[in-house]
Amino acid sequence: ESVKKSSLDRHGILAGMNKQPILPGLETAAVTAAAQGPQEPVGGGVLRLHRPDRAQTRLVACVVEDLVPADHQVRVIWSLTQRLDLAAFAAGLKVCEGEAGRSATDPRLLVALWLWAATQGVGSAREVARLCASHDAYKWLCGGVAVNYHTLSDFRVAHERALDELLTQVVALLLAAGLVTVHRVAQDGTRVRASAGKDSFHRRPTLERALEAARQQVEHLKAQREAPAVAAEPPSKRQEAARARAARQREERVAAALGQMPELEAAKARHNGKASGASPRASTTDPEARVMKMPDGGFRPAYNVQLACDTSSRAIVGVDVTNSGSDKAQSAPMREQVERRTGQTVAEHLLDGGYVRLEDIERATAAGTTVYAPPQTSSPEINPCLVRPGDSPAVAAWRERMGSAEGQRIYRERASTCETINGDLRTYRGLGRLLVRGLSKVRSLALWSALAYNVLHFGRAMMG
Repeated sequence: ESVKKSSLDRHGILAGMNKQPILPGLETAAVTAAAQGPQEPVGGGVLRLHRPDRAQTRLVACVVEDLVPADHQVRVIWSLTQRLDLAAFAAGLKVCEGEAGRSATDPRLLVALWLWAATQGVGSAREVARLCASHDAYKWLCGGVAVNYHTLSDFRVAHERALDELLTQVVALLLAAGLVTVHRVAQDGTRVRASAGKDSFHRRPTLERALEAARQQVEHLKAQREAPAVAAEPPSKRQEAARARAARQREERVAAALGQMPELEAAKARHNGKASGASPRASTTDPEARVMKMPDGGFRPAYNVQLACDTSSRAIVGVDVTNSGSDKAQSAPMREQVERRTGQTVAEHLLDGGYVRLEDIERATAAGTTVYAPPQTSSPEINPCLVRPGDSPAVAAWRERMGSAEGQRIYRERASTCETINGDLRTYRGLGRLLVRGLSKVRSLALWSALAYNVLHFGRAMMG
């Protein structure tokens, strides 16, 4: 009855009904006519039309297997996860068959969900949980298994080492299929905005005062729980636990920021050649984040994400994350990672000018790797490709190589491959502004994005 009245009221009929009596049995017809909207008279009658009736109840039969077509990309991701060894993701699970306890969500399902979400640019656990209940592809993956955002969020950042091993498995499949070689590898770094504000960075004296205040707050809340004061509306147990947890986490973050100070002070001393001057600052929100120069020229808290790709196939073969704002020390560790991951030697390493260090070029040449990177100069009048007095044979060969037409042709492959892949991950694979904190969690996100990129572009070929 209330639904009828509200429907009549919306269409302006209730007021007229109150004034003019309606014959018995005609009220339902009036309601139906009002819900259907205005009628279009044709000649002497009214059109008979199919109109939506959203108040009806329907039982819809659904076969989950039919929710997505046979050639849908989500099926490729699920089939690929069946071939991969995901035992490392289940290392912390304890409930076994025949024992008490709630069954754990299959790690294979969670891996497939996050891979599929990353291919679609979805980086929120709450959004993935919502899509699992509303989107056909996610519902097909779940197959009736209920997942919540907390499980998804924890799983996403809790398996850094397992994700690294998973990338190694994917690269091995690409190598076995003949899709990837590591003869020529290009490397590029990108600064990704951290989940911390500039105002969260403080110097040592401020951090020490903040730590003392945080500890006092923890003790104060503990004393309140042990001897609660009489209040008109005492807090609930949940509120007390939430306040205690927030105070404890605040204390831990400030203590972690203070723990970063020796490293920051040593880095500042190396950079300036002395320990004097303004002391460095650390963030109480994300202690491992650093203020870096961003692509737009501004300075903001960020992480430095490093990617290495095979130029012939454009597949990602190396991922790393550092909180150093400089790329100068990042070429050798990435080359070692790619060689460890693939079991092959990198023959040619393409780098931009920010990576150039003469000692790294000498070390790479001694290891059998040819470096392609533009020489730097402090004056536009000086040709940086000319051999200089005192250059070692490896450095002299590098300068001559970069001055040749062939060397410049090879070097152009770096920008056309690695930089475009970086842009793809930032724009479409969820590696935009970070919503997690800490090097380990940021590296986990970078690995998810890289895995999603490889699976999206080479998944069907790997299955063949």
